[in-house]
Order: sequence, then C-alpha cells, then structure tokens
Amino acid sequence: MVTLIAESKDFQLGKVFASAEEAIPHIHEFSGIVIIDIKLPGMNGAKLVSHITQANKDVQCIICSMYDDDEFIFSALKNGALGYLLKDSAGKQIITALEGLKNGGSPMSPYIARRVIASFQQRQEKKVSELLSEREHEVLQHLAQGLIYKEIGEKLFISHETVKQHIKHIYQKLHVQNKIEALNKFRSD
Repeated sequence: MVTLIAESKDFQLGKVFASAEEAIPHIHEFSGIVIIDIKLPGMNGAKLVSHITQANKDVQCIICSMYDDDEFIFSALKNGALGYLLKDSAGKQIITALEGLKNGGSPMSPYIARRVIASFQQRQEKKVSELLSEREHEVLQHLAQGLIYKEIGEKLFISHETVKQHIKHIYQKLHVQNKIEALNKFRSD
C-alpha cells in the first residue's frame, strides 16, 4: 500500500504509523485522506477513525483491510470512515477509490457494498415489535392512546424522565425524528 501511494502521481504519501497509539499524537497534523487498517496492534482502526474525525473534521478516513467481518465494517463506518476497501483490490482500483473519495464519494469494495446493502434490507424487514423492548413497546402503546409522558410514567410506575429515555431509544431504533413518525411506523406494523 505504501509503495502504491508513493508511486502515484495524484497522491502524496504522508506519515506512516504502525499503531493507532503511535498516530493519535499527530492527528491534528493530518490532512486530506487517511488510510487505516481495521486490525491494528492495540486500539483497532474503527476507534482510530473516531479519534481522527472528532479531532480533525477536514480529514477523510478510509479503511483498507483484509478483514470483512460485519462488526469491523459497521463500526468503522459508524465511527466516521467514508469508505471501506479490501486489501485484495487491485492497485488501480484502490487509486480510483481514493480519487472517488477525494471527489466526494464513499468508495467500497463491491463485496463490502453488498454487505452494507444486505444489512439495510434486513433491518427494514424487521417489525416494530421485534426492534423494541417490551417496555418500549408499552410506552409506544400509551403514546398511541394520546397519553403524555407524565401519564405514561404513572401508568408504568416510572418517572417521566425514564419515559423520555424510552422515547429517545424508540426514535433511534425506528430511525424517526418525532412522535408522529414513530406512531405511523407503529400503526403500520
């Protein structure tokens, strides 16, 4: 990978680090694109991506790894990686992917893209009742009956703050922004 980037006309090789711990003190110096392996000694690449994206918003992180486990893929993307390439990709494909990232894309090896798509399709098939805990389901039922947070709390013997936390988790799990959207998903289930 180092040789590939060093020999490229379009990209300039910056610093190379052997571990996340070695890289972290320098993250404010990073610019452009940072290529990270997911499996590093010590802290993994997904956590390094998180450190970099929090400290330096102008940097674009991409994973280039031989590991294709869902856990690695999704933790890296969730933490701010804008692409995920498998190391067995041809050199030209990697350079093309880096150009795509530079131009606003989110390059992924075809196999990784397929895994991401499959994950979204699986999640859409799940019913609301499968996504929510029993308590969250109860809270949503009371919300559908028109009860306010305080009333829901009294019915379930919990504080209205706990009800708010349940509502927050419901919104996250259903990927909605407000009560109307949550209730629409609940009723269409």
